[in-house]
Amino acid sequence: MSNRIYNVLFHTHTISGIFISALLYLIFFTGSISFLRDEINAWERNEPIEEGYFEHIDFDSALNSLKQHDTLYSRDITFSQRFFERRIGVFMTPPKDTTIVTEKGGGRRRGFFYLDMDNYSKTDYASGYSLGEFFYRLHFFAQLNFFGRSGYFLAGIVAFFFLFAVVTGVLVHWKKIVSSFYVFRPKAKLKTIWTDAHVALGLIGLPYQFIFAVTGAFLIIGYTVMLPPVQKVLFDDNPREMQKAMESQKVEEYAFYGSPLQKDFSLNEFVKRTKQEWPNLEINGFKVFNYGNENMHVQVMGSPKFTDGFVGTGYQTFNVNDGKLVSAKDPYNDISYVEGANDVIKRLHFGDYGGYGMKLIYLILGFITCFVIISGVLIWLFARDKKNVAEHKKRFNTWLVKIYMVGCLSLFPVTALTFVIVKLFADDFDGARNSFINKTFFWTWLIFSVLLLLKKSNYFTNKVCLITGAAFSLLIPISNGIKTGNWPWVSYANGYSQILIIDLFWLIVALISITVVFKMKRK
Repeated sequence: MSNRIYNVLFHTHTISGIFISALLYLIFFTGSISFLRDEINAWERNEPIEEGYFEHIDFDSALNSLKQHDTLYSRDITFSQRFFERRIGVFMTPPKDTTIVTEKGGGRRRGFFYLDMDNYSKTDYASGYSLGEFFYRLHFFAQLNFFGRSGYFLAGIVAFFFLFAVVTGVLVHWKKIVSSFYVFRPKAKLKTIWTDAHVALGLIGLPYQFIFAVTGAFLIIGYTVMLPPVQKVLFDDNPREMQKAMESQKVEEYAFYGSPLQKDFSLNEFVKRTKQEWPNLEINGFKVFNYGNENMHVQVMGSPKFTDGFVGTGYQTFNVNDGKLVSAKDPYNDISYVEGANDVIKRLHFGDYGGYGMKLIYLILGFITCFVIISGVLIWLFARDKKNVAEHKKRFNTWLVKIYMVGCLSLFPVTALTFVIVKLFADDFDGARNSFINKTFFWTWLIFSVLLLLKKSNYFTNKVCLITGAAFSLLIPISNGIKTGNWPWVSYANGYSQILIIDLFWLIVALISITVVFKMKRK
């Protein structure tokens, strides 16, 4: 590689990294927290569930409960478990029987709600909003959708530049990539320490970072930037037709007949029949067509366990009137290219294919990437702290890095404090939970950032964030014990693994932070 090409790659790597550093840190920090999304929701709501929860649901009782408030006859009703939690997403179409009059309105979420499958209580999206959902959506800047999908566009741009930074970083360090990995000089000057740590940890997390750069860019840019013009040109701006073309399985529709079903039926039996056909299938969807009608059908959906298959989904559809199987899709062998490609990308991005071991690996690699981002910013600052650099440029560079450091490092104590506040006070809040969580997090983040900027010291910022973060982290299991009585030893004894994992996670984070504080020295 010539010196000119090397310099171009080096500077583009540096500029692209600085341009996205703070936003990229936010993406990886909140994304790492989001790997525990289901556990966070169970901890927050005190609603732990066991493996295989969905297939043991009593759908007959659930529908009988819904009948008390809604007219179900002739509707299509879909139950789906997108996330591993007790509250199941339910979508009901308007009645096909035109003699039934229903309320109009409800916006784009009309007909959708969450149903607690233990007590059959209903909640809408706003009142069922959770910490897990908040961090998951903040991971791709959904809260910044002030103008259409502006937040998604911003996340897509960051993902693209991150992919560019990863590739150029590999090319820049290619000749010394192996030798530099084994070099760490803790007694050298600060720039050398940050450079050694940046290269070594960057190489450790390189496959993870590349996977996330590619899959993140695909999921955000592909769905928000590329699909709208495809829909407009190829499908005459008809979203339903494009959705049919993109579906990994055939879209089934069954006509509504004029007469009701004249026989008793149990929908739970169809779940049992599907499990008999595929014993290792994880049931995650259940759909009723034309409820109570003569042409009523039931579809049971699921995916293979990840020990049996990495991709694929399957279903069986039954005619309720005669109990016969009318269609099926084999989840192990009948896998299209579109379905396989989409599943691979999503599995790699969400890390949900290897249990808690894989979540732990993704979590650690995510926080390592956060450190790589911070070290890269500090390298950039030290590299420009030279005598030949004008004083006003030095002051600008210093303030820019201080803002970056304050914004990034304060996320730790702010996140821990938000957990405590939401656990203790969100249930008593009469308004929408999403508004309460948003205000708690963002106002706390702003206050922390302003106060730390006034001190004008990166060392002070780092130390205070570690100390306050450790203190708030210790308060998380304490607040849970006070609010619910599920102290860590109680959760362990009762087998509440989801709740226990969150308490243990924050206890470990607190201990690590305290250890680092005692090891810190001002240089």
